[in-house]
Amino acid sequence: MESIIGGLGSALSTFFSFKAYVILPVFMLVLALLARMRVKEALLAAIRIGAGFAGVFVVFGFFVSQISPAIESIIALRGLDYPVIDIGWPPLAAITWSSALTPAVIFLIMILNVVMILTRMTKNLYLDLWNYWHFAFLGVMLHNVTGNAVIALAATALIAAYTIKCAEWSAPHVKRELGLDGIAVSPLSVTGFLPYATAMDSLFDSIPGLRRLDWNPSKVKADSSGPRLLREPMVIGFLVGVFLSVLAGYSLKTALETSVNIAAVMFLLPRCGGLIGEGMGSVSPAFKDLMERKFSSMKGLSIAMDTGFLLTNPSVMATGLILIVLSILVAFILPGNRVIPIGDLPNLISVISLTVLVMRGNVIRSVLAGLPIIASFLLISSKMAPVFTAQAAAAGMDMGTGAREITAFTDGGNQIRFWLFHLFQGNLAAVVVILPVLALIFLSWRRYKANR
Repeated sequence: MESIIGGLGSALSTFFSFKAYVILPVFMLVLALLARMRVKEALLAAIRIGAGFAGVFVVFGFFVSQISPAIESIIALRGLDYPVIDIGWPPLAAITWSSALTPAVIFLIMILNVVMILTRMTKNLYLDLWNYWHFAFLGVMLHNVTGNAVIALAATALIAAYTIKCAEWSAPHVKRELGLDGIAVSPLSVTGFLPYATAMDSLFDSIPGLRRLDWNPSKVKADSSGPRLLREPMVIGFLVGVFLSVLAGYSLKTALETSVNIAAVMFLLPRCGGLIGEGMGSVSPAFKDLMERKFSSMKGLSIAMDTGFLLTNPSVMATGLILIVLSILVAFILPGNRVIPIGDLPNLISVISLTVLVMRGNVIRSVLAGLPIIASFLLISSKMAPVFTAQAAAAGMDMGTGAREITAFTDGGNQIRFWLFHLFQGNLAAVVVILPVLALIFLSWRRYKANR
């Protein structure tokens, strides 16, 4: 029995050692064939998804190469010192997949999702296997800190159930804003904000004056020349490049090169997202139809997928770019902050995407809602840096950062994971937060019922 479990664990570790843009197309190809799509169409859809995600990774990497020197120049010009290094989410995922607990977590989440569907607790099929690491990371941290596998698995099951439900509740927003039926948003780092975004949207509705402010690049009329210019993500990207270049004290040549490169990033990202959307747009409905034909209880099923397809939305891109600049500014002035966001900064576009949909594409509301998120990211990722550094060392990982601590701006600062990490260790302050969290979840459920 132990050899079987060990073999399964080894096979899973090997499978998840591949990049996400390899894992997801393989999985979607299997779903396409199960849904009886033609082999040619299934292969084409899988390749589109893989190429789209690979493009996102390449473009994000190029984006980091453009903004990192600017941020480092700003720090040097002002003589600032931030002892924690933002190395992005990949090392956190690597810590997760290297743990012996992770194979058990994967099976636990699969079984949990099936049980929730069979008992009609959800109508969301969570197929985004790669992003299981968001759940497993909490379990791995708790297991390493407490040594208690039961506590680790219980926390993992809870955060997975929460994310599955939030993903289900995201489907009406995706349908309303993008016209995609039966598609939900999967990652904890994105869909976990749905209760918060719902509460903030209701709050904005109650504030006179603010409730009437609306800038939605997704719905600007094509014949309006002025706003049309600001509808283009690459124009906003160019302006972001100019702003960063001025702060960094760049020469005119370097400033123009940086600005054009960031504009190119914002032009390419939606194209990559479009490929992902095309692939998912053919596979997901086919598999959804198959499940609904086979099982009558699954009518209204939604399938949770990663956020790449949301990058086609101009409001998402505009909000993400504005918040990227604001993140750097907030990092300079926020008391208690120990990190400047660099490695995980491009991920902010993805993280804020569902919040933008909840706000119906209103960039003004989305930016205002994003500011508290940014501040909490900075404070939590700073506070958790010693934990992440210790976890990486225990996993035998050398980050090449010397004696400096490591963190990840968005995924390392995730509020839900941070709360549950302390709650399952018996922290009294975390216990007090339970009632507000339940209130936000209830509000999201009410909004979902109204929007269906």
